[in-house]
Amino acid sequence: MKKIKIFMLAGLFLGTSSCTTNFEDINTNPNLIDQISPGTLLNEIIYNMASNNLTNHYSINCQLMQVQLSYPQYYGGIQRYEILETTGDSQWNAGYRWAKNIREMRAAAEAENSNNYLAIALTLNAWVYTNLTDTFGDIPFSEASQAEDGLLQARYDKQEDIYQQLLSDLATANSLYDHTQSMTYGTDILFSNSTQKWQKFTNSLRLRLLLRIADVLPSAIDDMKTILGDPVNHPIITHASESAILQVTGITPNISPWSRALDFSNQHAVGEFFIETLNNLNDPRRPIYVTPAAREGGSIGYKGIPSGYDDGSFDYSPSYMNNAQVVAPMIIPILTLAEVEFIQAELAQKGHITGDAETHFRKAIRAAVELWTKVPLADAYFDQDLAQYDGTMERIMLHKYLALYFTDNQQWAEYRRTGFPVLPSTSSMLNDGVVPSRLMYASLQETYNATNYKEAASRMDGDNVNAKVWWDIK
Repeated sequence: MKKIKIFMLAGLFLGTSSCTTNFEDINTNPNLIDQISPGTLLNEIIYNMASNNLTNHYSINCQLMQVQLSYPQYYGGIQRYEILETTGDSQWNAGYRWAKNIREMRAAAEAENSNNYLAIALTLNAWVYTNLTDTFGDIPFSEASQAEDGLLQARYDKQEDIYQQLLSDLATANSLYDHTQSMTYGTDILFSNSTQKWQKFTNSLRLRLLLRIADVLPSAIDDMKTILGDPVNHPIITHASESAILQVTGITPNISPWSRALDFSNQHAVGEFFIETLNNLNDPRRPIYVTPAAREGGSIGYKGIPSGYDDGSFDYSPSYMNNAQVVAPMIIPILTLAEVEFIQAELAQKGHITGDAETHFRKAIRAAVELWTKVPLADAYFDQDLAQYDGTMERIMLHKYLALYFTDNQQWAEYRRTGFPVLPSTSSMLNDGVVPSRLMYASLQETYNATNYKEAASRMDGDNVNAKVWWDIK
């Protein structure tokens, strides 16, 4: 019982409670198991982290980035930049819960010299911790998930130190993959045991991280050029079939994060900025994302309402979010071909690589649209003014914003990095109409990890939503 009590205490401090009963009975509580295989926890981690990321994407990212908003609720809400101390609790708790399991997976892989599983553990760790530090800033990292060793109050590491370690880990992971060795502990639900696809995910994730910090760490450009210039030793995602996308089958336990699909659409309307951008593109994703709006019983096409809307400012029933998106079989994108192509389009636009920016731009848009429509995008799409490459970062980032729909906090992160797309504001928004730069630390941190919490908050000029993360210098 001692181990269980310690583990429960860890949950209070860092949200590192044990696995739930999902993919394997043996995984009900890994702390009661003397030994685990490197693959025992893999599907649990992928499914639960991806599912939590998606629900937080919908409830936080999509409201901040004017994709959807609570309606007909009028007062308050994240769409008006009302961020509470508890807003980030779900992401914090889930991140540390599954980081704990990744740590156990890594230890098991090292003990058995299972290099492929070790590489995967390092990759998953980078995925989880990047989202945590991008959302909160300085966070527990080097001392996290060590409650069983008696370390109950972890210090907060600086964001730049976390990034440096994660990038180093991803480079190590790339070097560890051995395609002559099979993955022998069941079939993983992300890539069906393809070590080649896992390696491409590792290097594509590394590109995401490097691009994010390129403005504060110029050496990141050289690292990206090295990866893109050596596809043999640093393979990346180059085909849609290689994208990191969780296919939710609907077969227990691989079920939709929404137990009731109605909750996805009920009380949630589409944001005006998001849907008008798609309208201006005559985009085929619209009927997949939302339902038609109506006035006096008749359809008026796809029409949203502005974030921070004023009561009585429109006279129609807006387009609601289409809950068919969360009825299995469904998808949860983690890192797609579209994102990798947009990264290359930006690098080419800035003159960092010799590739053609427009070619990458068009490939990215095709991949983004076809991910949802499942049919080839017509060439005529690019005849529209807004779909044409105009040589600007603003145009690239507008379409990347559309492409990152359903992908954890990536829309918000890219907005903070670049300032694009330019989002409208209203007088009804809080925080002087300024998009928050981060979420506040989990609500229990100030109580149960007070010393380290206060030190971190002081370094960041306060635990508030306007304290910028280190790569946000726009």
